[in-house]
Amino acid sequence: MAKRGRRGSLIALALGAAAVWAARDIPRQMGAKAKGERLARMQASPQFAEGKFHNTVPATMLDAASMPKVFAATLRDRERRHPRLPIPVVTPDPGVTADGLHVTWYGHSSALVEIEGRRVLLDPVWSERCSPSRLGGPRRLHEPPVALRDLPPLDAVLISHDHYDHLDMETIQNLVDLQAAPFLVPLGVGAHLERWGVPATRIVEMDWNDKHRVGSLEFVSTAARHFSGRGLGRDGTLWTSWVINGPSRKVFYSGDTGYFPGFAEIGQEHGPFDVSLVQVGAYNESWPDIHMFPEDGVATHVDVQAGLMIPVHWATFNLALHDWSEPADRTWREAKARDVRLAVPRPGERVDVDNPPAVDGWWQQIA
Repeated sequence: MAKRGRRGSLIALALGAAAVWAARDIPRQMGAKAKGERLARMQASPQFAEGKFHNTVPATMLDAASMPKVFAATLRDRERRHPRLPIPVVTPDPGVTADGLHVTWYGHSSALVEIEGRRVLLDPVWSERCSPSRLGGPRRLHEPPVALRDLPPLDAVLISHDHYDHLDMETIQNLVDLQAAPFLVPLGVGAHLERWGVPATRIVEMDWNDKHRVGSLEFVSTAARHFSGRGLGRDGTLWTSWVINGPSRKVFYSGDTGYFPGFAEIGQEHGPFDVSLVQVGAYNESWPDIHMFPEDGVATHVDVQAGLMIPVHWATFNLALHDWSEPADRTWREAKARDVRLAVPRPGERVDVDNPPAVDGWWQQIA
């Protein structure tokens, strides 16, 4: 009995040590609050009032009355929120040039846009979990198609907002060492990056409608309907969609958002676009204003006047209650109904926007 007791004590100590080790980064994961000139810019923003940022069209969050229903739903049909077979991952060819217009989707909302000789990385998340903890939180359903060290030289890294599935501390820290590109972020997010060791000279903070040029590319921060926060507080930093303007080609990225009239305004002011990357996953009737349903994603693509649509924000992490394959199924069905050109690549698959692969329903074979 004494031996069992000692063994149990040792196991408890080991588990406690592992928990302490895993939790050591949580305070840094939370990021930092803006101060000084960074805070002054936030306070001067038309989107900022009463200590936080606001949507142009108010967005209702999950309320307390809906929580019991949502919690009960999380306990049902869990297996349907995972693919039945492994997700096919394509290893990108490192030797290709960035000429023309190509999009490589790495999973969730992480993607590489190659536009007229330049490369732009969107919302890179390479960690095993999108969470402040290494022990808990949504876990990847597939490996990253390429190692961060094997990415080609980048011209810019764009961040849409500071949620963990879009802004990953470890990925950012690795990119600082591996790349020389600037980080273009919404107002307030620069404070997180500085705490994580990103030099201030590589951080470009932008309000909606701000423009910034990197070489031959112009970036425009445009409106979205969402929220922000890495801890208990909300909306202390801005969220954004992005316009990428090359010399002759244009790309739109929605970020996370609910559907709203601002997309038609973006299309009128900045469109038409050659391709859109649009959020179609992690939706629910309990939070319809902050994540689009797939049909809304197709409507957004039409509103911004884009040519080819590539759905993102699905397949990699379970963040909602719908079936794993449902976002792609519904997007494909709505795209056909509205005569929208669609590409649904496998993670790591490089899409030539001018000659996209036919949609083959690959996800249905493993769901």
